[in-house]
Amino acid sequence: MSVSDSAAFMHGLILFGHGARDPRWAEPFERLATLTRAGNAPVTLAYLELMTPSLGEAVTEQVSAGCTRITIVPVFFGRGAHLRRDLPALLDACRAAHPTIEIRLATAVGEEESVLQAIAAFCLRARDT
Repeated sequence: MSVSDSAAFMHGLILFGHGARDPRWAEPFERLATLTRAGNAPVTLAYLELMTPSLGEAVTEQVSAGCTRITIVPVFFGRGAHLRRDLPALLDACRAAHPTIEIRLATAVGEEESVLQAIAAFCLRARDT
């Protein structure tokens, strides 16, 4: 493994979703994780509730794998109560448990303009078929 390869493994990515009782609900998230793994960086799914791993477990897993920086991407359509109330408390706990690790938070996926454009294009294609 080259130096640049090992550096790529130091920045982990966690895709954070809500969770559901039906395991089939996670299928698109698993496909998303597979697509984001193309760069060989550690990618982990984590869930707020009803599914595992939790966010804390996912952060610990990535730290154990050698990540010194972790970006958490909320795979939510918008910033509702879970992202405004629950996620900050979870982030605080993760940062307290791993004070030497840089844990960053991205914008909710559904609030990103390019994602909204892709969804709008899909909706228009659906209308026209």
